[in-house]
Formats: sequence, C-alpha cells, structure tokens
Amino acid sequence: MVVKETDLISDGARLPVVEEFFSLQGEGYHTGKAAYFIRLGGCDIGCSWCDSRFSWNPNLHPMVETNAIIDRVIESGADSVVVTGGEPLMWGLDLLCAGLKNKNVSTFIETSGAYPLSGTWDWICLSPKKNMPPLIEICNVADELKVIIQDKSDFVWAEKYHGLIRLECRLYLQPEWSRFETIIPEIVEYIKKNAKWRISLQVHKYMHIP
Repeated sequence: MVVKETDLISDGARLPVVEEFFSLQGEGYHTGKAAYFIRLGGCDIGCSWCDSRFSWNPNLHPMVETNAIIDRVIESGADSVVVTGGEPLMWGLDLLCAGLKNKNVSTFIETSGAYPLSGTWDWICLSPKKNMPPLIEICNVADELKVIIQDKSDFVWAEKYHGLIRLECRLYLQPEWSRFETIIPEIVEYIKKNAKWRISLQVHKYMHIP
C-alpha cells in the first residue's frame, strides 16, 4: 500500500490509533519496563517480515482526539508511553508529547527514522529499514539502534548505521521472529566477535502478552 504524503497532513490534534494497551516493553534496552503503548496507523515502508501489517493503512483506523489518548494514559496509571506503528513519525506528535510531559509521563518512540522528527522524547529507538533509510537527523539523536536481522546481509546494514549514530547510542541486533531458529546462531556468533552489540529478543511473545 502506498500512502500519499498529502493524506498525512496532521496538526496532531487527532491521530489514527490502531490500538492502545498497558503492558511491558518486550524488546531492546527497556525490556521488562511497564509502559502504555500507542500504535499509530500508517506505514509506506512495507517490510516483507512485518508483524504489524494491519497498521499500514491509516484509513482503516479511527482518528482519535489526542487529548482523549492522553486521558486514557493517565487513567491507566502508567508513568511512560511508547509510541509505535506503523511508522509513527508520519504524524505530528508535538501535541501528544507536550500533553504527556505536562502530566509527568515519560515519552518513548520506536521509529524507522524515515520521516522528520516531531515530539519531545525521553528515548528514541531507531530501527532502520532498507526500503526507506533513516534521516541523518534521527541517527544523530537516537538513544538506541535496533536492527532486525533476517539474513547475513543485515549485519552489514547494522554496521553501516553503527557508523552514523552517536557514541552513547545502545546497539542491539534482533532476530526476525519467523526466522528465529535459523538466524539466532548467526547472531550469537556475530556478537561474540563484535562485542559492542547486544541481543534483543521479543520476550513479550514468549510471555504471551501484547
């Protein structure tokens, strides 16, 4: 599906919400931390292995008032929010972040980095995709680089972005879920030889939680 840029003009007062839920972070540096998740609709990157294809078409999901989203976060009792997608930066996120910050809620985002940054974030997880490489402005501010490994060529891709991110950025390699058994030995051996990397596992799938 191709999403036209003109279809994505948004002041952030309403956002296409695919789902919202309070759970535990299941990947990367903050694995195990409780957080409120907001999944936004819209993505034109089209990864073949994507496990959230249902989010790609923003027209299939209701436009929800941002203030109502913030109210639900506060009602949940969560002290942090993870905004994901889809590709969440296809939408203006300044109002969402400002409202959450006003309530002392920490803001986290997971993004491919293919669109300009909006919003104010306590943590930016950059997960670059080959179909639409990330903007250098996001490489410069990412707190975490998480690269999905589907085959050996993805190690080269990972090293390319290791060379572009800031020194303080945490580095993670994550096996593509459907090829876990095949690719995990390769990742283990790679990290043994390249100790700057850590492994990220999708532990929420093992726990059978969202």
